[in-house]
Amino acid sequence: MATEKTPIVQYQDVNKVYRGGNVAVEHINLTINQGEFVCLIGTSGSGKTTTMRMINRMLEPTGGTILFKGQDIHQQDPVNLRRHIGYVIQNIGLMPHMTLYENITLVPKLLKWPEKKRRAKAEELIKMVDLPVDYLDRYPAELSGGQQQRIGVIRALAANQDLILMDEPFGALDPITRESLQDLVKNLQQTLGKTVVFVTHDMDEALKLATKIVVMDGGHIIQTATPTALLQHPATPFVRELIGEERLIQARADVTTVGAIMLKDPVSITPGKSLVEAIKLMRDRRVDTLLVVDDNGYLKGFIDIESLTRQYAKSTAVADIMQKKLFYVQESALLRDSVDRILKRGLKYVPVVDQDNKLKGIVTRAALVDMVYDTIWGESADHSEQAPKADAEPQVGGDQNG
Repeated sequence: MATEKTPIVQYQDVNKVYRGGNVAVEHINLTINQGEFVCLIGTSGSGKTTTMRMINRMLEPTGGTILFKGQDIHQQDPVNLRRHIGYVIQNIGLMPHMTLYENITLVPKLLKWPEKKRRAKAEELIKMVDLPVDYLDRYPAELSGGQQQRIGVIRALAANQDLILMDEPFGALDPITRESLQDLVKNLQQTLGKTVVFVTHDMDEALKLATKIVVMDGGHIIQTATPTALLQHPATPFVRELIGEERLIQARADVTTVGAIMLKDPVSITPGKSLVEAIKLMRDRRVDTLLVVDDNGYLKGFIDIESLTRQYAKSTAVADIMQKKLFYVQESALLRDSVDRILKRGLKYVPVVDQDNKLKGIVTRAALVDMVYDTIWGESADHSEQAPKADAEPQVGGDQNG
């Protein structure tokens, strides 16, 4: 049963103006719900970091209201507020003179957790990031940059904070370490049910991590959407440019289903029909293959002109020569997962079925090649000689695909 979303942070017409009249953000209205992974993204100076830092009062709003768990943050002591909100920064910020244990349990100690509870939490968390428990006695300088950042992440979780703020935490790391930490953070967020507000300038990072992306420019929120909705419906030319044309083109195959491009009402015949009727249907519809369905529309197999020619004198019914082994795809399958499988088989067309295996249509090789043109080369015809040819060998058969 669906549960109602619970807001954890609410911005209500929030502004931030620095001395000299420099407007950092203006008229920010945003709700962040419990368990969401929200990425704030924009170019330098867009206001994304300012927007995040106002949550824990590292920056004070000039106007408007920010609610944390339903309470106005200005009615809360800023030091106590920060102890209940985890924070991860780009340069990690571990205390070099403290052991990893002391770094991880810094906030729990300030909250007066007993030593036994602090030790148990530190051991639990360090195991979650695949580091040995005996590392707790080491100092930050003894770890690699990636290992230090793992400690920075779990330090933000040590006091069981429901909200974690992350300010471009992986920007200074090499690509392999960065990808590993992205996977770690996403897994921890989902496993522990935490809410994360994450500032980034990397669209690929935002699309990978976020459940909600907030695009900012010039101190304003331009669009708030899920990653899929953002790719499908960028609100402005600025958003399109920030996403990038290559990602937008690729997204077409990422969200398009086989059912969206299939041809409906394919030519079919039932097993009880005679071969004479099959030949007449082929001639009338100008096809060399017939899909075979039962009286309820369930896909059973196919017959082709070659089998008809070979067995016409020996058989009388479609069922006698029907080939049951054939390749098909479900209408709900994404094109990105299906196009290679179809094209590599060299099939002229492929049956499309629903989840109950009822025949719904066919997807042709020509339609798939058109999609490949659009996805890889756009509308340009300059590369047409490099693309696969649409007039492949006419065959529907292949390996059974359940």
